[in-house]
Amino acid sequence: YNPVFYGLESLRDTLADLLPEAEARTIHQLLNGEVDHQLGNIYRDVGRRYILAFSIMAATVAAVPLPFATMPVLTAVQVSLVVLLGNLYGKTLNISQAGGLVSAIAGGFFAQMIGRELIKFIPGFGSVIAASWAAAYTWALGEGSCVYFGDLMGGKKPDPKKIQAVMKEAFTTAKERFKGINSSK
Repeated sequence: YNPVFYGLESLRDTLADLLPEAEARTIHQLLNGEVDHQLGNIYRDVGRRYILAFSIMAATVAAVPLPFATMPVLTAVQVSLVVLLGNLYGKTLNISQAGGLVSAIAGGFFAQMIGRELIKFIPGFGSVIAASWAAAYTWALGEGSCVYFGDLMGGKKPDPKKIQAVMKEAFTTAKERFKGINSSK
């Protein structure tokens, strides 16, 4: 048996030259946020599947035409969404922690929640509007939670102004989306 050498020394030398370059490029990509941004998009895309399901549940609960009677159930649905999204991002929350987080990141939406319940006093039409608002608010809460947990996952301190801006934009967009669904029935 005569072993054939295919250039092991050449392979070793080439790897020694190229690996530090590849390693440096990977570190550069991580520091630039390219990989971090792509990973964040993957988590948010998965999170949106849960957010959609919980938004539909919230709309179903809010469609009940009894003002203020659905608030505890709706709050439980939304807190459960935050717990689930926290788990997705690797953060284990209990119900009280998630409730505190909901209060902290969604404080500006409290008046809209009261308005959503008051509009139920308009027979028929009020329940449809309340359902679309509940779905939109739940969607916005989910988007804001994704930003919050994404910042934590990336080692950043969550920015309340950024979260509120994301929630406001998501609420407006989702309200239009869910209004279209309700009016097409």
